[in-house]
Amino acid sequence: MDPIFIWIENILQALLTGVVIGGVYGLLCAGLGMIFGVMRVINFAQGEFLMLGMYAALFLVTNLGLEALLGAYLGPVVGALLAGAVLYAFAAILHPLLLARVTGTRAMGREGEGHYPQLTLTLGLSLVLQNLGLIVFGSTGRTIQTPLTSSAWEIGPLYGDYISVFLNKGRTVSFVATLLVAAAVTLFISRSRAGKTLRAAADNPEAATYMGIDVGRSHRFAFGLGAAITAIGGGLIAVNFPFHPYVGAEFIVIMFAGVVLGGMGSIAGAFWGGLTIGLVQQLSALVLPMQLQNAAIFVVFLLIILIRPQGLFGRSVDRA
Repeated sequence: MDPIFIWIENILQALLTGVVIGGVYGLLCAGLGMIFGVMRVINFAQGEFLMLGMYAALFLVTNLGLEALLGAYLGPVVGALLAGAVLYAFAAILHPLLLARVTGTRAMGREGEGHYPQLTLTLGLSLVLQNLGLIVFGSTGRTIQTPLTSSAWEIGPLYGDYISVFLNKGRTVSFVATLLVAAAVTLFISRSRAGKTLRAAADNPEAATYMGIDVGRSHRFAFGLGAAITAIGGGLIAVNFPFHPYVGAEFIVIMFAGVVLGGMGSIAGAFWGGLTIGLVQQLSALVLPMQLQNAAIFVVFLLIILIRPQGLFGRSVDRA
């Protein structure tokens, strides 16, 4: 094959794979963006919510037999959605016990508006969940094995007998599920009464309180929803990505980068920030070794921030 066709094929393959992987990254970032956008909390434990979502999805798909019951296409997706429900309940319990003590109206008027205790608390929570995961799940790497994991659809040939690209079936199904979840979250935030309440609590908690909105309840709901969104993304990633109790550390940097890249406080921006990271990661693999992919991500990240300091969706910074 002519080298030019090989290059075109490789670029198209990297673009498709980047979009498919970046879409799931975007869902992870949207979960973190939800928590920061509404609560203004930098949650270092978000990576552990991802990890717990992976293990919850693994248990639901394998031990409860969702794959056998619903098939290889629907089983892992339903497992990821149920894992999100489990993490929502877990985070909704954690919030009044821990986060509510250093966020919301209790943090107003403190030095740094309570950010210092928030950072300490979420970092401590991250370490506790990591070590609990190690005790409960062990250190052996796991993955959700389905027939789709090792099979792909071929697109092409696109030019005569040349240029074919492949889409991994497991990743593609996860990407479609990601789009549906992202669309549902967008409609919920923009159209529902509860979504408008969340935006009001995010914009001005004090004014929202005067209007009769329970800001503490809104924060608890946002914290649970943010954990659930990231857990769903984790369950979808687990179909193709081996995981362990410390896997959150591998994704938390991507999540923070996606949130800042999209625009602090913008949930939609966080999603597009994660998608951008997926594209950069895959395209950089064409010219850089695997070890330098994260470096390429941060080079692009810094360039975008230099050009547009408020992020890609900076106009949405003050709104959730």
